[in-house]
Amino acid sequence: MKRLEWRIAGRYLRSRRSSRLVSLITLIATAGVAVGVTALIVVMGVMNGLQNELREKILIASPHLRVLTWGNGLRVDNWRDALEVIRAHPDVEAAAPFVITQALVRAGADYTEGVHVLGIDTDTGTVAVTPLPRYFESGDLRFATRLQSVDGGIVLGARVSDRLLAFEGDSVSVISSAGSKFNAAIGAFMPSYWWFEVTGRFETGMFEYDNTYLVMPLEVAQRFAGLGDAVSGIDVRVNDPSEAPRIGDELESLLDYPYRSVPWQDQNAQLFSALQLEKLGMGLILLLIVIVAAFNIVGTLTMVVTDKTREIGILRAMGLPAKSVRKVFVLQGMIVGLIGTVVGAVVGMVIAQLFDRGRLISLDPAVYFIDHLPIQVRPLDFGLIVVASLIVATLATMYPSRRAADLAPVEAIRHE
Repeated sequence: MKRLEWRIAGRYLRSRRSSRLVSLITLIATAGVAVGVTALIVVMGVMNGLQNELREKILIASPHLRVLTWGNGLRVDNWRDALEVIRAHPDVEAAAPFVITQALVRAGADYTEGVHVLGIDTDTGTVAVTPLPRYFESGDLRFATRLQSVDGGIVLGARVSDRLLAFEGDSVSVISSAGSKFNAAIGAFMPSYWWFEVTGRFETGMFEYDNTYLVMPLEVAQRFAGLGDAVSGIDVRVNDPSEAPRIGDELESLLDYPYRSVPWQDQNAQLFSALQLEKLGMGLILLLIVIVAAFNIVGTLTMVVTDKTREIGILRAMGLPAKSVRKVFVLQGMIVGLIGTVVGAVVGMVIAQLFDRGRLISLDPAVYFIDHLPIQVRPLDFGLIVVASLIVATLATMYPSRRAADLAPVEAIRHE
């Protein structure tokens, strides 16, 4: 009986002269499902790619976890004892102190640029806390200087370097508010001026870092920021970045007040929440394409029922049960949905791979933080799209299949 139902469903789907219109509508319905699945896969891949790319870019200079202290000032005094406790945690791969502050950098006499000053520990051990040193185009963590009468070496972000026209071997003036002194003659505080030699430059592909960051050794940054022996906090690298909140809570309980932890998810919570909400909204909107295609399936099967009314009546009169008639039309809808889903899935994956590997869509990094549109399809999203498409296509068969099964044999045979 099952083979008979499949044969009848396949026969109804094949084109015949008397049902060319039905076959055309069936083709349109199949294409609609394929287009909807393709759009869903590509758009979900784009949203996943943006999330992953932004996360990777952000974690270039930002660690998985930062240990700070409560209070108005970003300052950790007894950081060496805290560092030992942090490194002893089994889920921590590496930890190092850091200093972060803001300053003005000047190259020449006319142009001044605001920058973030990041002081890092030059001794990273066996594992670096962040991968930032890997993005140095020139120079290294030695910050070795050749010029006389400079306070040390610095590495500039590529865009800062280009705007200042300050390259390796040049000297720049960096203005710090820390250590400023009151000048009675003019009645104002005078900032302190530091001279540094540019010993290298880095380019991460993340606009914010390349455009506004300046890196120097930790010891120099401590003096520059006026922290003395203190630091701004401790950067932590963990085994699993997704577990950073849990590990941070455990470190807080070990270190006790006034220490607090800030995982990378919290540092960029608004950005990733917006991306997640946009992904959900786009998914629901594009799912409407599949639903529209499902209405095409309803229309197609309804027309098939009308076109095959006499044949259905003959089959019922010959003993084919109503349940089998219902299955015939359910199978037709499932076949249309399956073919459309498979075609859409294949086309969607091909488009995703082509655009991602070829970097065919360029973006303005000043607006989007990244320079191209990444597309990464997750297996879970792919599976949900395929299952949702098949479910929608199957549900679309309920009304026409029930209508076909409810036809009375005698009335169906008399149908003209």
